[in-house]
Amino acid sequence: MSTDKISIKTEVRERTGTRFSQRLRNSGRLPGVVYGRNINPTSISVDEKELLGHLHAGARVIHLEIAGNHETCLVKDLQFGYLGDNVIHVDFAKVNLDQIVTVNIPVTMTGMPKLASETGAMLETIRNEIEVECKVRDIPNEIKVDLTEMGEALTVGDLEFPAGVTPTLEADKHIVHITFVKEEEAEGEEAQVDAEGAEPEVITKDKSEEDGAAPAEAGDEG
Repeated sequence: MSTDKISIKTEVRERTGTRFSQRLRNSGRLPGVVYGRNINPTSISVDEKELLGHLHAGARVIHLEIAGNHETCLVKDLQFGYLGDNVIHVDFAKVNLDQIVTVNIPVTMTGMPKLASETGAMLETIRNEIEVECKVRDIPNEIKVDLTEMGEALTVGDLEFPAGVTPTLEADKHIVHITFVKEEEAEGEEAQVDAEGAEPEVITKDKSEEDGAAPAEAGDEG
């Protein structure tokens, strides 16, 4: 579970704004804010490598030391740079371990479906994370699933969730599925054959009849 004791020391930010935040990032610190019940929104900074290391390991709940106080916080939102490849800001929400929250959890897939080896089969991932509802203390780091024995589709209902963890999506929503390209190509080829094999339209009406003129007699030529 992501509620394993993970503590990070923070520094309260007296100054905010784009330029100061950029200076923080250049020095290896990540700007953020902590908000929640019974606490005024507090601007902080944390060590970037330390926080990202925990997040990459699946942590969702972080115990923050803020000006001598210890707060249990949920990582609520990450803001990325315009290229989308680096975190530039993090929002924390103060919570208690028995509070019910809604969070996104990554789906870790292993194995290769047997059907994926068939000619024309393509494995398509629809969702690599899933939204769940549970107590803070029950938040899982990930949902694991083995794809080896799956049929043409793996749905939310096929996933195994820890006790107390409930998905918010309907059970029939796809996580991953297999499509067969050869069927689509066959339909395209059939349509092409129909077009190529179609007989040309036979025009039986004389051009002169269309123009309203009487057809020429054989002896009128010349």
